[in-house]
Amino acid sequence: MSERSNKSVADLPPPGAEAEAHSARLRELIVAEIAAAGGAISFARFMELALYAPGLGYYSAGARKFGAAGDFITAPELSPLFARCVARQCAQVLHGLGQGDVLEVGAGSGVLAADLLAALAELGSLPEQYFILELSADLRERQQRLLRERVPEWSSRVVWLNRLPAAPFRGVVLANELLDALPVHLFTIAEMGPRELLVGETGGTLQWRLAPLTDARLQTRIDAIHQELSEEQLPAGYTSEINLAAEAWLRSMADVLQAGAILLIDYGFPRREYYHPQRAGGTLMCHYRHRAHGDPLIMLGLQDITAHLDFTALAEAALEVDLTVAGYTTQGAFLLATGITEQLAATAAAQQLQRAQEVKKLTLPHEMGELFKVMALTRGVDEPLLGFAWRDLRTKL
Repeated sequence: MSERSNKSVADLPPPGAEAEAHSARLRELIVAEIAAAGGAISFARFMELALYAPGLGYYSAGARKFGAAGDFITAPELSPLFARCVARQCAQVLHGLGQGDVLEVGAGSGVLAADLLAALAELGSLPEQYFILELSADLRERQQRLLRERVPEWSSRVVWLNRLPAAPFRGVVLANELLDALPVHLFTIAEMGPRELLVGETGGTLQWRLAPLTDARLQTRIDAIHQELSEEQLPAGYTSEINLAAEAWLRSMADVLQAGAILLIDYGFPRREYYHPQRAGGTLMCHYRHRAHGDPLIMLGLQDITAHLDFTALAEAALEVDLTVAGYTTQGAFLLATGITEQLAATAAAQQLQRAQEVKKLTLPHEMGELFKVMALTRGVDEPLLGFAWRDLRTKL
């Protein structure tokens, strides 16, 4: 783990005194939990605390996270054309259902919700209600303020939730860059077989610990990885992630989805590519002030921690709960299929150059176009989905 821990850390800008104090409080909480657990906790539990501990975790505290002033920029903040394309896919599903609702899980700054509502209104496909499931009180307040400013005529349709809808849901569920921030387990290949990387503490310093796997499901998943790779073997020292939380999230969504589509937009790979022997350091990455590095044990509560998605695992989990894998493609192909070039052509002349640069960033293979993937999981939707007409990669899962 030393290579992961030292990558680009020296280049990070130092946090201010207030941020340092905040980080120290979160460290105390984590150290206390480690002590109560007997000296170590799973990385999944550490990541859960680092990101979501009430009032202290990265997504629970008040620091600005999205946009140029934050730590990263997501596709909706990059260009309003992204939301206009997603709106066309949502409109197709809602029309096929005879209307319904939209549920956005983890709405970030609220930009996607605002632009999506405006675009759906233009398409004559406004949802009956636009639900936002947001657990962060700070983000919820920012979303409410932005929606009131940007789309006051439609903001009355927006309902914020603390948990999934109780009633059977009909419509579209959106998860844009959500699942990559769910807690992951870390494993490594040792001479004695797979071992889990836990987080321990010595003298106030967080450290890695090797231990037997803490969850039997991890061994099952590692066995599936070896089976997928067939003759290729993971080398000793190979380290990567397993996201059991994403699959649990998907099962919970399936429980409430009566009819409609779950649209997942995130970075990741099919299993064979994700766990390729040459990707020996895994995909775990931290983001702080638009700088990426590989050490999650520093800057507690001040940095985002993410891991790519194993889309094969998500497809398998979907099939287990009777969802249909209706499409899987790259973000670039999805946006082209849903009309991003037509949206660009219709842009006012004064904005053409800026929008063209945004489209390149969203669609080109060496930018966001190939790394980000789009997966649609459906129930009660028979019509082929618009966003996967150009390039459907389901055979690669």
